[in-house]
Amino acid sequence: MAIITPSLLTALNTGYRREFQSAYDAQLEESFYKKFATVIPSTTSSNTYGWLGDFPALREWIGSRVVKDMAAHGYELTNRKFESTVGVPRTAIEDDSYGVYKPLMATMGQAAAEHPDVMLSDLIAAATATLCYDGQYFLDPDHPVTENVDGTGAVTNVSNFVDGAGPLWLLLDTRKPLKPFIFQERTKPELTEKTDPKTSDDVFDTDQFKYGIRYRCNAGFGFWQMAYGSKEPLTAASFEAARQAMRLFKADGGRPLGIKPNLCLVHPNLESAAEKLFKKAFIDGGDSNEHFNAVEVVVSAWLQ
Repeated sequence: MAIITPSLLTALNTGYRREFQSAYDAQLEESFYKKFATVIPSTTSSNTYGWLGDFPALREWIGSRVVKDMAAHGYELTNRKFESTVGVPRTAIEDDSYGVYKPLMATMGQAAAEHPDVMLSDLIAAATATLCYDGQYFLDPDHPVTENVDGTGAVTNVSNFVDGAGPLWLLLDTRKPLKPFIFQERTKPELTEKTDPKTSDDVFDTDQFKYGIRYRCNAGFGFWQMAYGSKEPLTAASFEAARQAMRLFKADGGRPLGIKPNLCLVHPNLESAAEKLFKKAFIDGGDSNEHFNAVEVVVSAWLQ
């Protein structure tokens, strides 16, 4: 039987944090959210993205500079707080069974690293019913694009969504500094412990050592013009229609945006269709596949 001393607890907590961090780092390498979301550090309780909707462009410099005011869309993301807590029985430490709980700490680290993937996937799954900067749903058939650069004049409604009966898939342009989605991070995931038998009420009341994750962050939408969602079957025809629609997207004032989709995000049920469409060089018994490597395929298990 181990005698629980301060040095033992220090060694225990150091070992558990190592398990947590190692699993966190390994899973972070496998995470996909950075492929289509811009990570924005946050230093306050919320960030306001007032410049969303404005695509800066160069003009010939004649006379004085023309200062373009950023459109005040007022799209705000308030950081949310997340936690996960587990208990390790004090008796397990006394009986030298603390190693049994190392996989649990590693699982917590893995879950912390997967959290941005889960948040972004949940956001995307709700994109047909969640507002973005222009007051429309992010995936919507009626995004307003105005006749003039300053947002005045006749309005044309532009669609970046086709409804249907199948799972949602998205075509994305992720080449620009601001990607289609935003992951706002106020703090990094941190593992803390309450393990002092003399001062911790948790240890006194429940005879458990507590370990918990704390994480502050949020996810939101960037430019809707860089995304096209569909619930139609993923076929060559539906892909071509979505890609062509994105290539024709324009900013207020009619300036082409030069959108070039390079990533297809799919539900797991569409993985085989996406692999056939984009990852096979030859199809139909030997014909060349004109869509081979047209886009990168990302599969999200959480895109329900």
